[in-house]
Amino acid sequence: MFDLLFELIVWLNGYFWSPATFLLLMLSGVIFSVWTKFIQYRSLTHGFRILRGDYDDSGDPGAISPFQALSASLSGTVGLGNIGGVALAIAAGGPGALFWMWVIGFLGMALKTIEITQAMMFRNVDNPGDPQGGAMWVIQRSLHSRRGVFGFGAKLLAVLFSLATILSSVSGGNMFQAWNVAGLSERYFGIPKLGAGIALAAIVALVILGGVKRIGTVAGKLVPLMCGLYLLVIFAVLASHLSEIPPLLAEVVRSAFETAQPGGAFLGGATGWIFSVGLRRALFSNEAGQGSGPIAHAAAKTREPARQGVLGGLGPFIDTLCVCTLTALLILITGVWNRDAMGEFQGPISITPVVTSLSGPTSGDNAAPGSLFQVNAPASASSLPRLPGGSSWTAGSRFFLIGEVAGSQNNNTATNLIRVSGQVLAAPRQAAGASGGIPSGHIEWDRIELDPSEWTQPPRQVVLRDARVYQTFDGASLTAYALDQEFDGAGKWVVSFAAWLFAVSTIITWSYYGEQGIVFTLGRRAILPYRWTYIACVVLGAVAVSDTARMEALIDVGTGAMLCANMPIVLILGRRAVGEINGYFRRLQAGEFATKH
Repeated sequence: MFDLLFELIVWLNGYFWSPATFLLLMLSGVIFSVWTKFIQYRSLTHGFRILRGDYDDSGDPGAISPFQALSASLSGTVGLGNIGGVALAIAAGGPGALFWMWVIGFLGMALKTIEITQAMMFRNVDNPGDPQGGAMWVIQRSLHSRRGVFGFGAKLLAVLFSLATILSSVSGGNMFQAWNVAGLSERYFGIPKLGAGIALAAIVALVILGGVKRIGTVAGKLVPLMCGLYLLVIFAVLASHLSEIPPLLAEVVRSAFETAQPGGAFLGGATGWIFSVGLRRALFSNEAGQGSGPIAHAAAKTREPARQGVLGGLGPFIDTLCVCTLTALLILITGVWNRDAMGEFQGPISITPVVTSLSGPTSGDNAAPGSLFQVNAPASASSLPRLPGGSSWTAGSRFFLIGEVAGSQNNNTATNLIRVSGQVLAAPRQAAGASGGIPSGHIEWDRIELDPSEWTQPPRQVVLRDARVYQTFDGASLTAYALDQEFDGAGKWVVSFAAWLFAVSTIITWSYYGEQGIVFTLGRRAILPYRWTYIACVVLGAVAVSDTARMEALIDVGTGAMLCANMPIVLILGRRAVGEINGYFRRLQAGEFATKH
């Protein structure tokens, strides 16, 4: 059942993340940047005056302050996408992926400003203390009066956006966060994933059952704390490598425009793949064009749509150009993205191939599902290389070797290399010498199904290049490992603590986004059932998805669905948003707005 579901998800991602999607986003960002005379500058200047409350008025309609609205939006973006998502991007695309994250972050500032301004222009303030906004309300209050096919299409698009928001809230906004936290907690503290999921769900329940005001209050306190703690530790690492940063930044730019060569645990990357990875992970992190941030900003106390839009433009800057960049530099400067093997297999082992579908992408720091094999380790302690940090192999411990595929090339990596992922079985260990090692270095399957866009020809045989073993790090655990290279134990405590804070903040914010989709499609009577279902999905995310490829597919389908539903709305009404922004700054220059400072 789950295999069929993920095959459907991968099929949908093929449409959501086609070259047309990339072109549309890039062109839209460029168009709105030029059209608004590079509003990014205004966000970085006037935006900070708004942020410190110069124009706040408690009598304005709304539920939370502009700062709390930005914090709530940031708590949905500054999350495990910054820790785990960036790690996935660098592990899959190398240094060049960071450059394209920068590009999307810069262009995303203009996109975010436009879509937030639109949401503020057409938000529903029938109840001033609990306003509602987002792309669905933009359509409802601007295009709903149209008749005929256009009117029907507009209403359908609003419903589709609401459904996409619910899907994305459950997948990337919820399950991805729980998955990372559960993995880190199990890895470092031995806490079962189910236990971590239940604990996280209980914390989330205490917040989201209190509604948007409690979400805004908690986000306003959590976001500065979690960002400050996390960034402080990364700055400490980078401070000891200051001389290495300029050449590293030059390498980031150079790698963005040429094929990345394989090395260590890194399999290489084609130029188009590097661009794709950087774009998807940046969008997943800063959500520009996705339409989620405007839902949070629509709750802000203000009468000026453009003012909140300009403030919202700071989101991608803080998220992508600051936090994501620092995480990427940490991973790159410590070299964990292309790390060396821990050692080689020693002594006899027994290999058990597992035949599953290879429908997911062979990216990230984990092999695709079908390249999984299991190992019955003999009694000899030297069968597997010793883990760093004094830890030991246990049942379920994951690792990978690198194999070669004859006569075929992965179109993403531009090589014939593939990660052959394995794990230690829970079965009783066999006696040493019982199975005779890896016969002739081959692993074969009776059936292999691959995404045809990745391989020129589906491989039927994988030849192990050698017996070198690489430890598997999924998402946030790679970032933690990078910190451990500089400060032993820092990854365990700092990243784990930050991951819990990030996960809680992101999950509670996305619960509100999904709730607005529920209200629009089913009405307020469905809020409570949705909240309890959402809380249950926290536990599901912690235990249900076992590998990186499937989790990447899950978060991409939610992000892609929202993008495809939201961007037509942004483009259709973009002219009105630009006019609102221009009018606001004309009035600002005329001195029409009183300030507190």
